Order: sequence, then C-alpha cells, then structure tokens
Amino acid sequence: MKRFFYLFFALLLIFPSFLVQQGKAEATASGTAAVDPLIEKALSTASSLEVIVTFKGDGAPSSTQLSLLKTLGIETGLSMKSLPIAGVVATKDQIEKLADNPEVQSIYLNKKLSYFNADATAITGVDKARTDDSFRQANGGLPVTGKGIGVVVNDSGVDGTHKDHEFGKNLVQNVLGSTNLNALAPGLLPITYQENVPNTDTNSGHGTHVAGTVGGTGAMSGGKYEGAAPGANLIGYGSGAALFVLDGIGGFDYAITHQQQYNIRVITNSWGSSGDFDPNDPINIASKKAYDRGITVLFAAGNEGPGENTHNPYAKAPWVISVAAGVKDGKLADFSSRGTKGVGGTFTLDGQEWTWKDEPTVTAPGVDIVSSRVIGPVSSLGAQQDIETIEPAYLPYYTTMSGTSMATPHVAGIVALMLEANPLLSPAEVKQILEQTATNMPGYETWEVGSGYVNAYAAIDKVFNDTAYGKTVNATQTFYSNVKSTTERREFSVDYNPLTFVSDNQYKFTVEDGMSSLVAKVDGAGVMEQTGNPINLVLIAPDGTEYSSGVSLLFPLYYDRTVSVTSPAPGAWKAEIRGLRGADANPIGVGLPETVQGDLAFTKVSGFTGLNDITNHAAAEAIKIGVSERLFDGYSNGAFKPDALLTRAELAKYLVMGAEIKQSLPKAPSFTDILSEDIPFIEAATAKGASFRDTEHILQGVMLPKAAGKFAPKDGVTRAELAYSLVQALGMQKEAQEFDGQLTVQYNDERIAIADAAEVPAQLKGYVQLALDLNILNAKFAVTQGPYDLKPKVTATFSPSVKNTRGDFAVAMTRYYNAFLK
Repeated sequence: MKRFFYLFFALLLIFPSFLVQQGKAEATASGTAAVDPLIEKALSTASSLEVIVTFKGDGAPSSTQLSLLKTLGIETGLSMKSLPIAGVVATKDQIEKLADNPEVQSIYLNKKLSYFNADATAITGVDKARTDDSFRQANGGLPVTGKGIGVVVNDSGVDGTHKDHEFGKNLVQNVLGSTNLNALAPGLLPITYQENVPNTDTNSGHGTHVAGTVGGTGAMSGGKYEGAAPGANLIGYGSGAALFVLDGIGGFDYAITHQQQYNIRVITNSWGSSGDFDPNDPINIASKKAYDRGITVLFAAGNEGPGENTHNPYAKAPWVISVAAGVKDGKLADFSSRGTKGVGGTFTLDGQEWTWKDEPTVTAPGVDIVSSRVIGPVSSLGAQQDIETIEPAYLPYYTTMSGTSMATPHVAGIVALMLEANPLLSPAEVKQILEQTATNMPGYETWEVGSGYVNAYAAIDKVFNDTAYGKTVNATQTFYSNVKSTTERREFSVDYNPLTFVSDNQYKFTVEDGMSSLVAKVDGAGVMEQTGNPINLVLIAPDGTEYSSGVSLLFPLYYDRTVSVTSPAPGAWKAEIRGLRGADANPIGVGLPETVQGDLAFTKVSGFTGLNDITNHAAAEAIKIGVSERLFDGYSNGAFKPDALLTRAELAKYLVMGAEIKQSLPKAPSFTDILSEDIPFIEAATAKGASFRDTEHILQGVMLPKAAGKFAPKDGVTRAELAYSLVQALGMQKEAQEFDGQLTVQYNDERIAIADAAEVPAQLKGYVQLALDLNILNAKFAVTQGPYDLKPKVTATFSPSVKNTRGDFAVAMTRYYNAFLK
C-alpha cells in the first residue's frame, strides 16, 4: 500500500498533465471542450494566453460563435475565413467559460512550432546559398533567387490572387487548359488556352501549394514560407482537380510553344500513374520533346511506397528528374514510391540509345510542407495539421501537405537557382550535378532514394565554381565488402501502465535460430506528442539477460527508444516498457500510461564476401549489418581487420558514408597532411555544418583538426573522440556543450558515476555523457564485494583515451544507425 501511495504521489508531483489528460477525456465525453494540458502549466506564469479556439462546424466561425467571444470580453484575436477557428488572447476565466460552451470544440495553446517549408529551404541549403557572399559576387552582386527563369507548374492550376505568387508579378502567366474532348464542337480544332486567368485553381488547391513551394515570395508571412526560388517567373498551367493524360500533355505543349516568350527552362509535374516504363507513352514523348528544347523536366516519384516497384512510370524516363520524398531528419518517407532493384534497360528513341533505371534521381523534403493555400472556398486541405503547425495569423494563407508532390517543386526551385547561376546548363548537366552533390542516406539503396538527399548549396557551388563533388556519393562507389541479408518487420504494442503488474507491460515474441540482429524500437513521444513520455524499452532474452535502450534523460531530444542485439539467442523473448529511473526529477521511475507502439526487425545474413577474417569474432554480426547498410567497408584484399585500430581517415570516410554528412569542399585545402583520395571525405567531416541535422549549417564539423592545418589521418580514434563524432553527427552540439555535472551511466535502477571521468577532456564531457545516455557507446561495469560488505559495489569506467578497433567502431556505428538513422 505504501508503494502505491508513493507512485501515485510521484504522478501528482512530476506529471500533472496526466490528471489534465484524464480530465480532458471526461470533459469530452460530457460534451464540453477539449483543453490543451499545456494551458494549465502556462497559466501558472501568465495572466493571459494566446490560444486557438476551434468551434463546431465546417466553415468559418458563425456570427453567433464570434459574438460569444465578444460577450466574454475577448477583444484581441482573428478568425479564419474558411476554417471554424479563431486565434485569441484570453484569461483563465475566459478560457474556462469557453470550455463550458457547447459551441466550442477545443482550446489549444498557441505554442511555438517548427515550420517545414522554412525548414525545407534550410535543410537543403537553399537558405545558405542565398546568403553566401561568394555566390552573390559571382551572381553580379545579387543573391541567387531564380531570377528570370521561367518555371511551368503543370498541375491543377494556380491561385494568382495569393500575394505569394500574384498574377502579373512573379506569376507571369496563368493558363486554364481545356482538353475535355466531349465538350468540343464537331470538327478538328487546334488546342486553345485561356490565358491571363487570375485563379485557375478553383477546386483543388494542389497546384497552388506546388507553386508556392517552387517560387512563392512569402509575402503573406513576412518571408517565413518563401519558396526555393522566389525570384523565378512562374507560369501556371491547370485543368482543374481532375487530370487526364491530355491535360498533362497540354502543359508540355504550352511550355514548348511559349518557351521563348517566358524563358521557360523548367517544368514540374506532381502527378503520374502506375505501371511499367514505356518510352512511347505520349507523356514520355512530350517530356522528351521538352528536354530536347533545353527544358529540365521533373516528375514526382509517387506516393505508393514503401513497396518495391511502385515508381511513377513517367518519372522513370532517363531524361527527367524523379524526386522521392524525404523527412526532415534525413530519412525516406514511408509513402514515397520506390523503384525496383536491378530493373532497367536500354532503348532507342529518335536515333539515340538511352539507358534507364527504375529508381528516383534524388530525395527532397516532402513531409508536412507548408506552402500557399488557395484564397477561396477550398481552404481546408490539411486543417488539423495546419492548426498544429502554422501560426494563426498565417492560417488563411498557408496549409500543410505531404507527398512527393511537395518534394518535386522544391527541387524545381533549386534547378531555377542553378540555371540563374549558369543559364547555359543543359537538362542533362542539371541532373548530373544534383546527383553528384547529393548527401548519402545510410540504409537506403539507389532504387529507393536515388543518389541521396538533395544539397542545394553544393549544387550551386558546383555551378559557380566547378567544385569537384561526387567522389563521396555511395551510389557511385566501389565497395570491397558485400553482404546479402533479409529483414522481417513486425509491429507490436504495449498498453503501458506504471501502476499495474510487470507482465501487463510486456510483449512476448520468439526469435528464430540464426538471426544476425534483433532491433526493437518504440515511440516515446507521449500521448500529446510534445514533451515525451519518460519510458524505457528493455528486451529480455530467454536466459534473463536484459538489453536496455539506455536513454535516461527525463525529456530527451529523441523520443525513439531503440535496442539493438547482435546474434540474439533463439527462443522466447520479452519486450518490456518501464518508467525511466535515476534522474533527479524522476527518482522512482514512473512513465505516463499510454499504448506504446513499436516494431521489431529480425535480420538474417544469408551470405557475404570481402569479410574473410571476421568468423567467430565478437563484432562479426555488427560488421555484417554495417556493411549491408553501407555504414563502412572492408579492404581490397577481402579482409576487414576487426582488431586493427580505426584511423582518423577511415572514420572520416565512414561518417560521410553512413552518418548522413553533407559534401563540402573549400576553395583551398584545409590540411597539408592528407592524401588526395581522402580529401573529399575529410573536408566534409571537418566542415562547418557537416551534420545533415544541422539545418542552420552553423555547428562544428563532426571531426576536429588535430592542429592548425593538420588532420593526422593515420592516428587512431579514442573513445571520447568517437563519442564526439557520433553525437555531433546528430546535431546535438548545444546539448553537449550545455552539460555541466558529473559523468554517470545508467545501471539497472541507479545512476553510477564514471570512475575515470577526470580523464575525459573537458570539451568532450557532454558528448561522452550523451553517447552513454543514448546508448551509442557503453561503459564497463565491475562488481566487487569485500568479505564483510553487505552489498556489492558497482563501478563504471569509460576509458576515454583507449583507441577504437575497427570492430569496436562497427558495434558503435550499427547502434547509432539502428537508433537514429533507420
């Protein structure tokens, strides 16, 4: 009974939001409004709040609903034009009265959020390119914006009444294409276009969103939701929401016919079909004719993933750029269509032989992209996501959408920037540069992501300075070690409740004999998906051995909890959810009740080459998994040398291969002691903003020089240095540098001090702590007990100055990959 009291008290003390959530559920059931749990906490330090009030209904707030706000004395706010939403400033008393009114559906805090179109231009380096002084000088004193480059948005239409792409300004032409054959009068008539139509997107909103992503000026958001090429000349071509093959062809026909008039150099197509590639398909013929005229053609890869052989057939043409959809953290979106491994061929068209592959060209941001909303009756494309993502003042003008439809126009905008930098580029050269400058996406093959995540800054650098990018791209590398493996995935869930029996918080499963690895992952984002749920994931082997996710931070930066086990013992296993223990603010380990969703990945290696010296080595399975995911490689003689020390040059190469590090090459070499073949990898690893997850491109490199102008490529890599590199690759410099305390590590239910913490360099202590907490690197535990000691004493050491073998690195790198990149 006493234990139950302490647990309940801890819930009251540490997690008041739990009771608020329970109250919200009861309130919803009784017909009153749902109230954001964050409101109660915010009101403890403020007399009034900015809140979002959602009324019941489908359209804009009614006059009765708006009068309710006035009756309660709410004087500051704004209401949406098409959504039943108002953003207001309200006191606690006003919020409580609103919550009791049957007209109100919910009240949520107007909290600070991330914006993913703004993020998209930061992630891909568009923002960096616009502010680069050398680019400005090379561009005649002005930043690259796509100025003067005509881009056709071949879609559902464009709303030219939106000031982000206003008709007569940056929307230089807006065309309504009518190709409804059944509506034509008898006779063979030439196609006609209705030009100068202010708004051609009256029943979809798709094309308007696409146009904003290409070249919206961000006028209605103070530049926040600016597109990739705000200086480009947009030409809208649309036939409405229903798109047929003839409609698509009409867009190409218009682009070619009016190319000289509007300097049309790009046409973006966020639509497609299914089936095999056919060079004789009229769409492919149309895109080839545009290509022949110097127009770069882009197609969305499709949204039919994650299965193989789901690639848009129009995107398979070798003369077009096919764009897959990526997530902001560098992964591939589940919905993004994939090609087919090893499928392709050659064909002859117009007397020229072509080779095609069933794979995308590059990947670009395509999840939760904020862009232009039509100013009209269709204005609720992503209503719920909009409320959670966009500031209320901007809701009438912007909406969120996800898909390869959103990724494709982003790349189209980047192409416009490249063509402004050099108008003489051919479509083939544009495509090649995008492939050469892409960032490796570890764990994916070319039939899934193409050459990798698009890198606008490197692409424009290549155009201006002919920088020698491409030598680090995995897609074109020759690998000495190869592994054939298969992975089976299985979803599971646990109805976690800290006040119930342990067995109720477990999921039981079986591991078959011969498995190379077992990876379990759950989402610890919490019920509200905001602050995180302080839970831990533990895998329990048949003999009782426990493998923990190791995250002991109360509110970690990463919500995923991942456990990796190499060569898991066959038999009955358990996945258990526990409350995190040991943090000062959470001494007894209680998490919030919720249904925790997760998945299990069972990987089995069926064959390998180029790894002739790893048999029976403790790191063998980790080496196989890492090689199969292209996280590192063996040597040309067929050996891996697991017991040899990892050199700094090798670490640089493997970080660029497997940790999603951007390519970067300065005009003058940074080091005088490295071989020419190592330069691209070492320069990338040491460059400012190296980590993909450093969206602002301002953090230190993922490796540090040894001295001014010296890299020491043959030196070994200490455990403390490896902690720095892997944590820095996660973009966690701020968290690491803010650490100030004793180094500790989680051991069962307690935190153990690191005995050799004094040996860790001061500037690396935060990185070591995060590497331990995130379970990338482990401490070594020792248990001693004197003859008269009542309890054994547990000590932990990190050995920061010990240098890593290649086998050590393989284990750490696969843990890192499974937890944060997979």
